[in-house]
Amino acid sequence: MLRSRTKVAKSKNEPDVTRYADMFSAMGTEPRLRIMRILLSAHPDGMIAGDIGAELDIPASTLSHHLEKLKNEDLVKVRRESTFLWYSAKTEALQELLGFLYAECCTRNKAIEPQAIVQLCR
Repeated sequence: MLRSRTKVAKSKNEPDVTRYADMFSAMGTEPRLRIMRILLSAHPDGMIAGDIGAELDIPASTLSHHLEKLKNEDLVKVRRESTFLWYSAKTEALQELLGFLYAECCTRNKAIEPQAIVQLCR
């Protein structure tokens, strides 16, 4: 009986696992991870695309590709102001992603104490 409940739980959560894997994959390149870090440092206002590219030394066409990938995975949002595109990190999505990552380690076997995670964020 226990085995069948475990199978149901795993299949029920599978779409989330796929989504989270896609989010990690989107951040899985050095330029995109740098983009996420700089956008988090500019939170909540965000940055215009040109400033991101200038600060990270990424050409505009390459930056556009990376930002689009991050946007498609719901990790960044964009808003237009006049002729400028402002990008900002979607902290809600990142919080959800980190919550997924740490859920089992902090509840089932206490591999990492929840207080340690809170300390990392300070």
